[in-house]
Amino acid sequence: MAETVLVTGAAGFIGRWVTKELLDRGYRVRGYDDLSGGSRENVAAVADDPSFTLVEGDVRDADRVAAQFDNVDLCLHLAAEIDVHESLEDPESHFETNVVGTQHVLEACRRTDTRLTLVGTCMVYDVANANGGINEEHPVDPASPYAGTKLAGEDIAMSYYHGYDLPVTVLRPFNTYGPFQKTGNAGGVVSIFTKRDLTSETLHIYGDGTQTRDLLYATDCARFVVDASEHDDAVGEVINAGTGKDVSINELAELIATGDTAIEHVEHHHPQSEVDRLRCDSSKARELLGWEPTVSLEEGVDRLRTWMRERV
Repeated sequence: MAETVLVTGAAGFIGRWVTKELLDRGYRVRGYDDLSGGSRENVAAVADDPSFTLVEGDVRDADRVAAQFDNVDLCLHLAAEIDVHESLEDPESHFETNVVGTQHVLEACRRTDTRLTLVGTCMVYDVANANGGINEEHPVDPASPYAGTKLAGEDIAMSYYHGYDLPVTVLRPFNTYGPFQKTGNAGGVVSIFTKRDLTSETLHIYGDGTQTRDLLYATDCARFVVDASEHDDAVGEVINAGTGKDVSINELAELIATGDTAIEHVEHHHPQSEVDRLRCDSSKARELLGWEPTVSLEEGVDRLRTWMRERV
């Protein structure tokens, strides 16, 4: 009998790709999402799959979270507030979802002895000293309430691993992009630039554009999340995933811009939260899981552009 996996945030950008990967591997998936950041449209392609159900609910509701754990073999926790700029304006909402909500999920896992995979973020790292690839031993120093609350959620999760022997894995994928990602402030730079290029709008670069990102395509990220959830050696571990290559925002804009699309540098809304350099060292994922990314940035941008062209 196929295992049942509970995916919080299943209707979000990464959540929908993780859900699809699980279904493709023969799992039953119970999605849980409050649809504040995600949407039913994101999971429309699997909505009629008999192995998939979507329950509308908020991770801040402890009782409703607990009610989802009947006959669940594994929980993948992706539900989160993810807007860096908004977290600086309204840190409380990020705390309630990313810290309190995570604790609710952890308590439900503890009561039912359910393995947990927590999907965190690379934004927790101390990027001021990130001259080379960032591995899991790199110091952390979150620069926004978003990053701080995600790190707090990780710490609480690992405390359940050490304190209760709950099987927990913490994952830190680097900057993920692809179809279904938002194109507003909460979206990723690749999706924002691609949408603006397709609609002949100027690509706006915050600051001088020398800041870099390690850009991971959505299907590679989803495969990483599920691979880690299937490997017993990943229990108790923090694991990064990225391509090992970083690209400056200036270079990215030049790659995406076509025709007469203009590129303009603008003042950063919150320069104190800017991350100067992100390049992942994925050697642990490769050695522990046998995982490696397969989609190049150029191919990923082409896939995203093809998908987005039909929707703008």
